Amino acid sequence: MKGHFTKRGCTYGPNRCICGKTWSFVIDIGKDPKTGERQQKTKGGFKTKQEAEAAASAIITEVNQGAYVKESDILFKDFANVWLPAYIERNAPKPGTVRIREYNIKKLLHYFAHGKLKNITKEMYQAALDDLKDQNFSKSTIESIHTTGKMIFKMAISNRVIRLNAAENAYIKRDQQTIIEFDEEELPNYFEKEELALFLDIVKEKGLYMDILIFLTLAYTGMRVGELVVLKWKDINFEKQIISITKTYYNPKNNTKKYELGPPKTKKSRRKVVVDELVINAFRKHKEEQEKLIKRFGNSYYNEGYVFANFNRHPGYPILIKLVETRMARLLKKVDLNLEVTPHSFRHTHTSLLAEAGVGLEEIMDRLGHQDDEVTRKVYLHVTSEMKKEASNKFSELMRSIA
Repeated sequence: MKGHFTKRGCTYGPNRCICGKTWSFVIDIGKDPKTGERQQKTKGGFKTKQEAEAAASAIITEVNQGAYVKESDILFKDFANVWLPAYIERNAPKPGTVRIREYNIKKLLHYFAHGKLKNITKEMYQAALDDLKDQNFSKSTIESIHTTGKMIFKMAISNRVIRLNAAENAYIKRDQQTIIEFDEEELPNYFEKEELALFLDIVKEKGLYMDILIFLTLAYTGMRVGELVVLKWKDINFEKQIISITKTYYNPKNNTKKYELGPPKTKKSRRKVVVDELVINAFRKHKEEQEKLIKRFGNSYYNEGYVFANFNRHPGYPILIKLVETRMARLLKKVDLNLEVTPHSFRHTHTSLLAEAGVGLEEIMDRLGHQDDEVTRKVYLHVTSEMKKEASNKFSELMRSIA
């Protein structure tokens, strides 16, 4: 085999000779395609000459097959700064998604920032995921961080910056839970049927301007709050009683005038939802009230056709998601209900009530704009399993009455 193999030379201690115990090699790996200069690969630390020869042979085979990667010394933080703009250019993600990727990179930098990308091992990457789990980050957060990590290493492999993908086959540790714990902890909070009716009664009685339409719409459609606040009048088909959901709201700094419109969360999220006449009549009433306000404000009204528009400091601009959350918290204090529910809980409430009404899971997913959602599936299975138990109990009671 072509190459130079050497054993580490002797060094002298105070009283004795310390002979070298490891082997190293120097081999040619061709010319640099940019400079044309001769390139060599040096590696040491082998216990025997045979081990050194085997390692050198493997590299030479890769060189001959065109598969050899001369790894870069680039730091993880520097490559992450290269990856993010490339990811944005290639995928054109929504601003919210970019913000998530930036957050994920920040978390990964805590572990790898000043380390060379090529030196990050599978063990090191797995240890980072385990540490995030030990810090009680949620499963979805760690999954998101892991997804970003996998994309970074995949691009590094594709660009021939590194040879081994440290994120490959990494996993998130699972919690040790009993079945009872799983049922109790994993099901989200939502209104039962009677609780929803009570809440809507309180809205009618104690609600502020727009409250009744806001919470009726959330309850009767299960739409996301970000989809609700940017509904426009052109999205409401009064004759066919259909609401078209075509966009969502992005405003991370809660600046009323500096909002952005983005596409719905997924392709499936672009949808048409048929609603009850009760909801349509509430929209009609609100439209009449809003038109009076528009006349009063005149040219100072930002008239872009938003249904749920501000009416005081920035008239016409869509209301903040935070306003919906604040309004709901205010109403919950006026009634003896679970204070853990949020505007998003209406999606789970809608799922449970549709399941109770006998609507299939696929139809519910379609109405909510889900491709496949684990939480929705859990709520659906929980409700339907309870219905099966009730049916079984009724059958048992019937048989006992016969006996």
